[in-house]
Amino acid sequence: MNEVKIYDTTLRDGSQMRGIRYSIEDKIKIIKRLDKAGIHYIECGWPSSNPTDRELFEKLKDIRLENSIISAFGSTRHYGNSVENDLNIKGIVESGAKACSIFGKAWDLHVTEGFGIPLEENLKMVEESVDYLKKYVNEVFFIGEHFFDGYKQNREYALEVLKRAEKAGADLLILADTNGGTQYFEIGQIIDEVKKIVNVKLGIHCHNDSGLAVANSLEAVRKGIVQIQGTINGYGERCGNANLCELIPNLQLKMGYDILGKKISYLTPLSKYVSEITNLIPPTSMPFVGSNAFTHKGGIHVSAVMKNSITYEHMTPEEIGNRRNILISDLSGKSNVLYKLKEFNMEKMVDEKYLDEILKKVKEFTKKGYDYEGADGSFQLLIKKIINPNLSYFEPIDFRVITEKIDGYGTRTEATNKLKIKGRVYHTVAEGNGPVNAINISIKKGLEEEYPFIKDVNLIDYKVRIVEGMQSTKAIIRVLIESRDEVTGEEWSTIGVSTNILKASWRALLDSFNYYLYKRNERENYED
Repeated sequence: MNEVKIYDTTLRDGSQMRGIRYSIEDKIKIIKRLDKAGIHYIECGWPSSNPTDRELFEKLKDIRLENSIISAFGSTRHYGNSVENDLNIKGIVESGAKACSIFGKAWDLHVTEGFGIPLEENLKMVEESVDYLKKYVNEVFFIGEHFFDGYKQNREYALEVLKRAEKAGADLLILADTNGGTQYFEIGQIIDEVKKIVNVKLGIHCHNDSGLAVANSLEAVRKGIVQIQGTINGYGERCGNANLCELIPNLQLKMGYDILGKKISYLTPLSKYVSEITNLIPPTSMPFVGSNAFTHKGGIHVSAVMKNSITYEHMTPEEIGNRRNILISDLSGKSNVLYKLKEFNMEKMVDEKYLDEILKKVKEFTKKGYDYEGADGSFQLLIKKIINPNLSYFEPIDFRVITEKIDGYGTRTEATNKLKIKGRVYHTVAEGNGPVNAINISIKKGLEEEYPFIKDVNLIDYKVRIVEGMQSTKAIIRVLIESRDEVTGEEWSTIGVSTNILKASWRALLDSFNYYLYKRNERENYED
């Protein structure tokens, strides 16, 4: 079994995805996380193409990595330039990177129509560039750009491009499916043919335009390649690159290759970290590392998973740093509730006699538009109120919101709230930069009279969804909010539903403060 190395190109190829722009600081943060996870090679950019990448390589000279090798990217020398004076080649050398990937055209169509140069001249550009770089860089990887398309159109020329790179001393020949249109069985057949012609070890670089980048890369490994190039979360131009967060677990956990060893448990946190720095929401359905990868909703599934997780899971989520998630909905059974009680550390305080009532309430509220899948705070409150109907830290009476336009000053929003706390009615008024902000401030003002520590709670996210859109402006609105205790760092989600968006927001906020008071009281009683 060949040793397979991972070559990450998130910071270069991945950054070509629409909506992605990394600062130097962003790149350094990601590089350190990739290094911590044990990624073998990190391609950090194209030093001759922009000042940002040049500055990054300068900074990297003072940063010591434990596991990863820094790689630079570039092309073969430009037509008409000598290799010694080509700015692209000089940029790679001056970057100080111990490895580099340079691409050259392997499809004659690109040479004659794209570059408009003789085919032989392209071969010279490949050979001279690799030969020169080998004098200054430890490892030189040659990427045959558009290799598979080139092979299918002009087999002899595509192979000659590889042979010239091999002759010049390339350490690896990377076969690129640049347009992402090659089928997995073609990948295997072509690699078999290439191995008959060249003796240098091979790598693979796949794009996902046909949804096959991962499958094609795995097939290439099966055929003996030793390096996979890809990106975290599959970022990349058009439909993206081969997703390393899918490739690595398949290679290590399914095919038996020791890619990252025990560091594979860093993969889910790495995926989430890169998505945060990139400011993109990761797909919840992403295999292995997605938040839905080990999520169960149907009662029959949950019941089976609780007895033996292998019944509905192909592996344990902890292996790649993920976790199991059980949802509560109208499809839930007792097993869902029991699992959530265990997750909330509430199984000892909830007698089995309450399970039917909890399920009944869940289905009842779901019919009204509630959805507890992302609102654990509201679900815990629902349970607490069933087992203890008198549980209440305050009683909401009503609220009012006024927004008025003031000539020369824009608009002003004011919210009034009435709360009954320990037998006393608190009537508070507050202004905000919008109606929900004003409601939030006015509720807190009332609660602070009896619970001064409520100031530690902050609203950190606010989402609105129309549940029944067919009713136009009379539609049912669902509001989901996320709050945080700034002292402990704990975060929770609560939900509110109404045909009135402000009323739905009011209900979600009330649940949030109720949840905080309940958890704080529980914590203080435990400490006592």
